[in-house]
Amino acid sequence: MARGDGVHRTSARNMRMTTDKVMNAQAHNEREKESYVNQDIVPERQCMNVHFKTPAGSYTAMFDQMVADGIISTRGLKADAEKFGELIFDVNSAYFYNHGGYDFAKQFYHDAYQSAIKIVGGEQYILSAVMHADERNRAMSEALGRDVYHYHLHVVYVPVVEKEIRWSKRCKDKSLVGTVKERIMQVSMSKKWASKPAQDDDGQVLRSKSGKPVLKKSYSVLQDDFFHHMKAAGYTDVERGERRSSEEHLTVTQFKVEREQERLACLTEQTQQKAAEAAAWIRKLKRSSRRRWTSRALTKLKPSLSCFPHQGYLLKSQSTKRWLLPPRNTMLRRSENPSCKRRWVPPTS
Repeated sequence: MARGDGVHRTSARNMRMTTDKVMNAQAHNEREKESYVNQDIVPERQCMNVHFKTPAGSYTAMFDQMVADGIISTRGLKADAEKFGELIFDVNSAYFYNHGGYDFAKQFYHDAYQSAIKIVGGEQYILSAVMHADERNRAMSEALGRDVYHYHLHVVYVPVVEKEIRWSKRCKDKSLVGTVKERIMQVSMSKKWASKPAQDDDGQVLRSKSGKPVLKKSYSVLQDDFFHHMKAAGYTDVERGERRSSEEHLTVTQFKVEREQERLACLTEQTQQKAAEAAAWIRKLKRSSRRRWTSRALTKLKPSLSCFPHQGYLLKSQSTKRWLLPPRNTMLRRSENPSCKRRWVPPTS
């Protein structure tokens, strides 16, 4: 199971993509790469991947064609805007394994695709929908001694919202000012996934103490919509993904993350230990260097003590506890100020 508690949880994620990122998504979803970083992808099983909607071309070319056909509008859209979205629907691998595997997964994600159509707003805005059946679940495969595959659904779409274009004051026919001129399907990721007011069991909008409506995050709405749709489709043995959790419920992913976390913790501990050892050596070297320097300095200074008027007296500082030869002006200040904390001690011979 995803967390070892025996509960099968639904998971729905929404990825926001620019034009550059959607090209990488296409290469992964449509299996256009010659090799993959993910070693769990089995090339021999790519023929078992199921398309519920096959793309007619590249994702970007399909987007441009939709604009040209007037299906969508990019009015007011920035060049680097997130014009593409990807829904990823998932349940932990054990759920499909316990229900027979491949055939059950095909039917489950066929019903999940119907949910995606409602969430997106229409099948015409979906560029591609493919169920992957070629990714091996390494953790379960090793535990059971047989190959177990992780089934999940990728749905790439264009986020759109309906927008009314009204006649402005510059219209010659003043009776038309403020009325609806046309309705367009505007590409907008932020408006598509804007937070919605939360409702109670009676369908009433929840409000805060100040009277403002309590907003429900779009990610939570997506989780609710997917779970309720699958429940209505007859999958009553699944539970909604935990609230306020970003858990993806992928056993193989969690397995990899846990191993990497263990390795990182080990490396961190080793690094801290090496740093502590290095700091100890540095402190030791500093102490040793100070002793050698003091010894050499005294050796060099002893022959020349008689040339100073203080007749070879040395200064022992109470702060540093070192023997040093005081300069002439310090000797004069000491004689003038008996309250000086420094004390003169004659050298022993």
